[in-house]
Amino acid sequence: MQSGKILRLRARCVAWVCVLLIAASGRASELTRRPRQQFIAPAAGSYALPVIQQAPNGKVLGSDGHAYDFDRFTKGRITLLSFMYTYCADPIGCPLAFATLHELRERLLAAPELARRVRFVSLSFDPVNDTPEAMRLYAGPLADAASALRWHFLTTASVSQLQPIIDDLGQSVQVQVDSKGRPTRLYNHMLKMFLLDAQGRVREIYSTAFLHPEVMFNDVKTLSIEQERGLPPALRP
Repeated sequence: MQSGKILRLRARCVAWVCVLLIAASGRASELTRRPRQQFIAPAAGSYALPVIQQAPNGKVLGSDGHAYDFDRFTKGRITLLSFMYTYCADPIGCPLAFATLHELRERLLAAPELARRVRFVSLSFDPVNDTPEAMRLYAGPLADAASALRWHFLTTASVSQLQPIIDDLGQSVQVQVDSKGRPTRLYNHMLKMFLLDAQGRVREIYSTAFLHPEVMFNDVKTLSIEQERGLPPALRP
């Protein structure tokens, strides 16, 4: 038990070191291999984001250890949903997603009225090791309930509860099994981030090549403008 706690704390330290390096170093692009943006992001509200699908429901655990319906975290606000695990060290995986969200968070907090319409959700691939306590330690002050922009760090009670959410969103994963063939954790091998509107509908899916805070900020603002004006969302072709 004690060794497991030490491993979780060590993983948290590694994750925070990655974040600090990415946020503070002038060599952030080298550390995360962020793709260079070869275009100017279109102005917010000058384009429409199509409805791709409805986000799935299911059961998740908050960092407080309580069970919740997943749609509690996908409806009511514009949501950026990402999947992660706390000890991921792949520079173009979780650390890149975390750094992108961290930069986007700063932009949104500079516009408090917009920030209050937005939430971030990070859901773990590994319910065995990423317990609610581990997620709470990993989140630290980013999960501050008083923040204009809420950031929720979630896990699930088991792989079997997580799998339907993953499958419905088309998130590519591999399952690791124990010596008895029982699933223990899910590993992500393709970084994706999902932008949801306040009705819980997926409106954009970002991969590594399109993980640009400026583009994502304008997409969030576009959904906010749509919400303000009561415009119908663009329909999927």
